[in-house]
Amino acid sequence: MALPKHLQNGLTPDELTFLAEEETIDIVPLFSMTRVRLLSGIYGPFQPPSAAKVPLWLALSLKRKRKCRIVPPEWLGMERLQNLLKEERETAESFCSLPRRFIEVSKVLLDIASDDLMQPSLLRSLLKDLREVRQAKIRIGLQSEGVMRGSYLQVTNLTPLELSEMKPFLVKAMGIMQSLEPRRDEDDEDDDIGNGDGIDYGS
Repeated sequence: MALPKHLQNGLTPDELTFLAEEETIDIVPLFSMTRVRLLSGIYGPFQPPSAAKVPLWLALSLKRKRKCRIVPPEWLGMERLQNLLKEERETAESFCSLPRRFIEVSKVLLDIASDDLMQPSLLRSLLKDLREVRQAKIRIGLQSEGVMRGSYLQVTNLTPLELSEMKPFLVKAMGIMQSLEPRRDEDDEDDDIGNGDGIDYGS
């Protein structure tokens, strides 16, 4: 059965963020509790100042209630982002490998738990620069000769959100390119008629 039209273009950024909240992250609880059983698994025990690993959605819920401090992932640090940005700028023909939910996780952490991050304003700036460099590469890739001929586009190491952003344009562009290409079966049929093979016109 065909999907409804509003679902045919893939997941929205909000839906991808919802999926990203299943990623696990470390927290330092500000309360004490034994293990707790939820539908998604068993978490805890929660005993400060020991860290506990929980899904991002649970960490955000506890953070909103001021019941934990979120430990940012290793890649969401100033030095790491500076290195990633430098590497991204130096590799013009490929994309650096990033965590699968890099964009979504960094956004929600900066929005909800910025006080748990070192220099959040600088992190925002580095993330913005990193996004812009990658988006520029995507635009250049979409204008490349290979794509214009309808053959391929290098998407290795692009995150699901980046692929989602480019999919509508890419699908439309590929459709236009295919419509401009002559159909092979029609060409073959024209060749057969032109050669007169299998056709008897009489004497």
